[in-house]
Amino acid sequence: MCGIAGLVGTATPSGDLVERMCGTLTHRGPDGSGLHVDERAALGMRRLAIVDVAGGQQPVYNEDRTVVAVFNGELYNFGELRAELVRRGHRLRSHGDAECLVHLYEEHGVELVHRLRGMFAFALWDARQGRLLLARDRVGKKPLYWREAGAGIGFASEAKALLAAPGFVPRVDPVALHHYLTYQYVPAPWSIYEGVHKLPPGHLLTWQGGVPEVRRYWRLDATPAPVADEAEAAERLRELLLDAVRARLVSERPLGAFLSGGVDSSAVVAAMAMQSAEPVQTFSVGFEDAAFDERRYARMVAERYGTDHHELVVTPSAADLLPDLAWHFDEPYADASAIPSYYLARFSRRHVTVVLNGDGGDECFGGYRRYALMQGMSRVPALPTGLLLRRLGAAVVARTRPRSPLRQVGRAVDLLGQPPARRYATIMSVFTHEEKLDLYPPDLRAQLSDMDSWQLSVAEYGCSRAADTVGRLIDVDVNTYLPGDLLAKVDVTTMANSLEARSPFLDTALMEWAARLPTRYKVRAGTTKYLLKRALEPWLPAAVLDRPKMGFGVPLGAWLRGELRDLAYDVLTDGTARGRGLLRPEAVAALLDRHMRGEDRSTQLWTLMQFELWHRRFLDSAARPAPVGGLAVPPA
Repeated sequence: MCGIAGLVGTATPSGDLVERMCGTLTHRGPDGSGLHVDERAALGMRRLAIVDVAGGQQPVYNEDRTVVAVFNGELYNFGELRAELVRRGHRLRSHGDAECLVHLYEEHGVELVHRLRGMFAFALWDARQGRLLLARDRVGKKPLYWREAGAGIGFASEAKALLAAPGFVPRVDPVALHHYLTYQYVPAPWSIYEGVHKLPPGHLLTWQGGVPEVRRYWRLDATPAPVADEAEAAERLRELLLDAVRARLVSERPLGAFLSGGVDSSAVVAAMAMQSAEPVQTFSVGFEDAAFDERRYARMVAERYGTDHHELVVTPSAADLLPDLAWHFDEPYADASAIPSYYLARFSRRHVTVVLNGDGGDECFGGYRRYALMQGMSRVPALPTGLLLRRLGAAVVARTRPRSPLRQVGRAVDLLGQPPARRYATIMSVFTHEEKLDLYPPDLRAQLSDMDSWQLSVAEYGCSRAADTVGRLIDVDVNTYLPGDLLAKVDVTTMANSLEARSPFLDTALMEWAARLPTRYKVRAGTTKYLLKRALEPWLPAAVLDRPKMGFGVPLGAWLRGELRDLAYDVLTDGTARGRGLLRPEAVAALLDRHMRGEDRSTQLWTLMQFELWHRRFLDSAARPAPVGGLAVPPA
């Protein structure tokens, strides 16, 4: 597990600059560094040593050193890959996974990505052909940013490393901001910075002759396959999960698991306990507010499997962490569960270096309550009077009290006036298009009035091969919400603490098998994760399997009316925020007022707060992070 960065161009790039870029990534790799410089390429990395601790240094080379690579991630099939390469006559100097890349490239060229099982972002330089290859894993576990710079190209695991380039003046990309206000994150291929791009999941980039070319190499196929026997399907699910967990238990450093008490993380802990000689170390966080606290369910699983269990309670004082979170995320990011995620990662790092988690279980097996909601609504087609219904619904919402049942009716009427893909986009939105335009000053409103952020979700819905609405919506989440929100959160918060996170439910074989399950095995009569829960009946207590899904949320609404009230006003209404010219101060003040009077606008306010905190960290000149002795230290 590492952080990588580099520059490639027509002239010899600066090795010193690449070392400074890597210095901003030291939290991703505190155990060592490496650098390659030749006439056209400089590739660097920071290493978190997990496998082949003694001999796994990077960069890695082929036999004649004409191919060089830096790698971030873990290849769980590296043993098979190494054996195959040795049979073909390749000479490998290490005992880890990264060195496989350069030799696989010699055998398969850019198609080597299809041979990799794991999470990864890597850069490979072919000096003979003058070709740079950048690649990112199928679902987006590991990040990779890039930008063209004159006749060259730069890349890095985090955007802040690219900001180190002399002469680069970061500016807000207004389209990225527009999308952020819809989704709470900036979706790939955008980044919040003009000219800086994210390489999307399941994509690779080749740069040759000064020309970058990005193409997709993998997409989950959700074409339904028949299930002959439910019991056999449940058994196959257990086999795939056990195998995915087994592959992720390889580590020379201490290993444990996040245990929320939900079905997915509990299943992973059960599979670990069945295959571990020692008690599994498990880690949970909770809240003083019982409505958000899951620790009692985590304890049930910990007691059943005899784990070495650790707990931490998160309080609103966690707001002190927000400026540092803004520094680590590089971009505005408004999923408030980043706070407990960060504390859980920091807490766990005191005991272990690697953790397994339950990420991806909801997307594989239909775990979100919104899938059941949409399944019910899918029986009602978009009506010819859709526009009228939308206007009627919006009028009802605008004229009713926040918690009024009539307001919920109004929202349902509004949704019924839309086709399924746009219904779902509405449900997933923080701000609607009209609400965003109301936030913008006239010049920005004119620029973005025709930019439809919902079309990103609608396009993914249209590309899906699933046979029904819920299947298509799961595809939408796999390609948007999962990498853009959930996986970004876990990667950033764990890597900020030099902790590696592994996700068995995102194993390619398990995902591809689950994707083809007919929807009735995922959502059935209002029950989510139907087959997964049936498969786990021998493993988990009924209280864990049958309880309503809680999610990893925080009591944000109450925090913003209580302990975080002053922070919200300070961040959103002081002279710095009001002087930006990107949002109308009176519109922001109105949102604050509505929330404080009882209408829940917490997610919208949090989204605006995270944008402002990010702006102060990275674009306000007095708050830019500066490299100190090779390590980028967030300013106090």
